[in-house]
Amino acid sequence: MVPAAAISAEVMASSMLELLDTAVLVLSPEGQVETLNDAAERALGFSRERAVGQRVDALAALPEALRDAVERTRADQRRRHLGECTLAGGRYDCNIQALSSGEVLVELFDLQWEQQRQQLQQREVQTGLLDLLRRNLGHELRNPLGGIRGAAQMMAEELGDAELGTLARLIMREVDRIEELIRRFSQPRLNRRRVDIHRVLDEAIELMLADASGGPEVLRDFDPSIPGVPGDATALRQVLINLLLNAAQAEARTVRLCTRIEHGTALLQPGHATLVRIDVEDDGQGVPESLRAMLFLPLVSGRRGGTGLGLALAQQIAAAHGGLLAYEPLEQGSRFTLRLPVLDGTGAGHE
Repeated sequence: MVPAAAISAEVMASSMLELLDTAVLVLSPEGQVETLNDAAERALGFSRERAVGQRVDALAALPEALRDAVERTRADQRRRHLGECTLAGGRYDCNIQALSSGEVLVELFDLQWEQQRQQLQQREVQTGLLDLLRRNLGHELRNPLGGIRGAAQMMAEELGDAELGTLARLIMREVDRIEELIRRFSQPRLNRRRVDIHRVLDEAIELMLADASGGPEVLRDFDPSIPGVPGDATALRQVLINLLLNAAQAEARTVRLCTRIEHGTALLQPGHATLVRIDVEDDGQGVPESLRAMLFLPLVSGRRGGTGLGLALAQQIAAAHGGLLAYEPLEQGSRFTLRLPVLDGTGAGHE
């Protein structure tokens, strides 16, 4: 009979493993998987029921370099480290060490966490720059613009349909356009409701195809099990339209939209267990390398005639929803990823 204290210690150790964001596998001295936590299931892409009892050298989900490192640690009891192993759940740094019991401990550290933390820090800088621009634009530009428009209006009324009157009305229209750009810098006021993200995506696709004269072919890869997102449908639609139009303007032939549920990310806030991940991938010209680090900063644009506001405002809307917009270059084209908190099991979002 196993002592109750031993059972309690085993249960406690198992519970603590499940609380870790680090993926953990414990292998027997013979090289079989004894246990793994939830994070390891996500990293490997299959359940513990499939993994437990299997020899590590038979786990195809582990790259050959990692399997070899585990076998060498079993043989010589030396600690090893492998950087940037690609698994089903993403890219991981791997630590392998032998325990005094003869078992082998494998720890997988998700590199996505560090990348997302850096992206969050960048988002804070971008938001600060937007706030600074908003204050300066409102104070420094609105007064002189009002004077210019007033003078142009007086000229237009005086000159009527003459050529100079037409030019005066052109000045008024351009001033109005600048006023609209300034207005768009205002902090988004969200009308939060339960949003069906797939309906918003479909509406954005329709608007993009209408605006882009046919536009690229759109491939949908949607997860129908995704629950509602607490947010403003109009604001989220604007973000997605911006990404789709950017793809069309980059001369993409194909745009792929993919939605998935994502667990265990650096973005999760208290009260949220999961995120919805929306990937917008295109095979267009891509973003010049010189602009990638500044892509979400205001007034940065790689397109002739672009205002440099679209992606900055899209990031601001994502942040207002508790989410993040990220960019990744592809071998051909670009991938923009929008992550948003989903509703909890009660059907209510958290502010």
